[in-house]
Amino acid sequence: MTQTDTEYGVARYLAVEHVDSPAFTPDGRLLFLADTSGTPQVWTADAAGAWPERLTPHEERVSVVAASPTDERFVFGMDRGSDERDQLFRYDLDTGAETPLTDDPDSIHAWGAWGPDGDRVAYAANREADARFDVYVQRVGDADSDPGDPERVHEGPGGWLGVEAFGPAGRRLALSKPHASSDVELSLLDLESGETRTLSDDEAAAYSHVQFDGDGGLYCVTDHGRDTAYVGRFDLDSGDLTPVAGDADGGDATGEPGTDAWSVDAFAYDRDTGRAVFAYNEGGYSSVAAGTLDGTEFAAADAPAVDGIAAGFAFGPDAERVAYTHTAPAEPYGVRVCEFGEREATDWTPVGTNGVPRESFRAPETVSYETFDGREIPAYWTLPAGVDPDDADEAVPAIVDIHGGPEHQRRPWFYPTKQFFLNRGYAVLEPNVRGSSGYGRAYAALDDVDNRMDSVADVAAGVEWLADRPAVDDDRVVAYGRSYGGFMVLAAITEYPDLWAAAVDFVGIADFTTFLENTGEWRRSHREAEYGSLDDDYELLKEISPLSHIDRVRCPLFVQHGANDPRVPVGEAEQVVEAVRERGVPVEKLVFDDEGHHTTSRENLIEEFERIAGFLDEHV
Repeated sequence: MTQTDTEYGVARYLAVEHVDSPAFTPDGRLLFLADTSGTPQVWTADAAGAWPERLTPHEERVSVVAASPTDERFVFGMDRGSDERDQLFRYDLDTGAETPLTDDPDSIHAWGAWGPDGDRVAYAANREADARFDVYVQRVGDADSDPGDPERVHEGPGGWLGVEAFGPAGRRLALSKPHASSDVELSLLDLESGETRTLSDDEAAAYSHVQFDGDGGLYCVTDHGRDTAYVGRFDLDSGDLTPVAGDADGGDATGEPGTDAWSVDAFAYDRDTGRAVFAYNEGGYSSVAAGTLDGTEFAAADAPAVDGIAAGFAFGPDAERVAYTHTAPAEPYGVRVCEFGEREATDWTPVGTNGVPRESFRAPETVSYETFDGREIPAYWTLPAGVDPDDADEAVPAIVDIHGGPEHQRRPWFYPTKQFFLNRGYAVLEPNVRGSSGYGRAYAALDDVDNRMDSVADVAAGVEWLADRPAVDDDRVVAYGRSYGGFMVLAAITEYPDLWAAAVDFVGIADFTTFLENTGEWRRSHREAEYGSLDDDYELLKEISPLSHIDRVRCPLFVQHGANDPRVPVGEAEQVVEAVRERGVPVEKLVFDDEGHHTTSRENLIEEFERIAGFLDEHV
């Protein structure tokens, strides 16, 4: 392995703070999540760059923070052992008192929205049946009264159901029911009558960032009738959906890689002022727009200039300020704040780097490579510092890092473990193979059901591209991926076994049939829409499962999992490790008893990546 810089331990990189999820209280206090203590907790800072104050004192991760619209309180969600069974808590900023709203640790409580008067919250939970989410409304109480009991106001149809927004009069809720990542049903629930009315039609489309406008309309980000997503408005009387902003070329454009038609992927709206801000995903980077919405009319204003990725927009009181999460390839996650209508933003939560020089962080080059059917696959390509891309005399090993999802997108955010491996002399290729989001509906659907293995062929084409890079030693290429990306790793080393020197699989799917049989019941129908169903596609699912071809594995394999994983059960790791070990191929297993689908404890993360680094040092 070629060393080009001072080598820093992984603990230094993992201790670079991750700050996100800004929320303003009515008094203008800014709340956010930060993992300064080792797991995400709620913090606040009174001024830009001021020493932050930690508000929640827990060792378990906080997953969501939502400020009250009327007073100085917030609700936060927290699970146990990364099991994703969030419980909700009320926090009173004046006293620091925490009050549980829910106490059902066997159930998931998915945060929804505050009521407009700040006296109630709405959320979805699978309290009655594991496979079905229902809608609950609950009074939150105050310093002089206890919270009320949850009231089930709607029984869901089965599977996941989400609460998107509370109506301005407190009488309606907007609900979302995903049938698949690209097919969401949007409806209204009348809290007085209990009746629901479906807003979306039979055309498959995604809907997100849903907000009532207070004037008989509902704003959302959607790709209905389009290949790329835009801001649209439902007229709640007629049910008509009208594009109001961000509609690429009047809907005729495609987001296929190689074009410049981009989707809106973040949106915030202030009902009192009509002010709005949203972001386009331009090949992974953000371009922000702002202005005022009046029904279906949008009047543009200046927006913050962004040099990376912006998301999680939140308006302050009277919409005079807007906060958002910002990151860039060499810039850790933090919260920025700007005045509405201004171009310049302030780093509210500047993040240190624990003595690792910022100039040592490497930014990727955006590239593309041709795959088997002539399509161009977009990717990010990063060489370690000091490596001459044309010098074959000191060629370096390369990691092919495959994202999860599958309808997800690798973006050029700050990725501390990527910087760690670059510092250790590994080049990194991050492909957005077919099936990735961010490039339009058609591209995202290219790997569905029968076409699953085409995306694996895209990974192999990426390795062929690497072979043409003089600075890369093509005998030392590593397959690396998490979740669905873990499946892609296992598929790549079984379908193309001669390409790889080693592989690292985090919480990956080894057998689609056992995965679908054992995943959370509430997820099964949604995942079957993407992968194929146990009833109709069993033989196909078996054929494309890496476990069915595990005898082809040649390279050493590292497998990581969490015992509490509700998405990809730990049995997937157990069976692939056993099968590879029986063949005499080197395999190393790391299972954390106190983690789930994600490793959330910094202590565990340090152990995880120290062991992976040692494994790669030995085999690559």
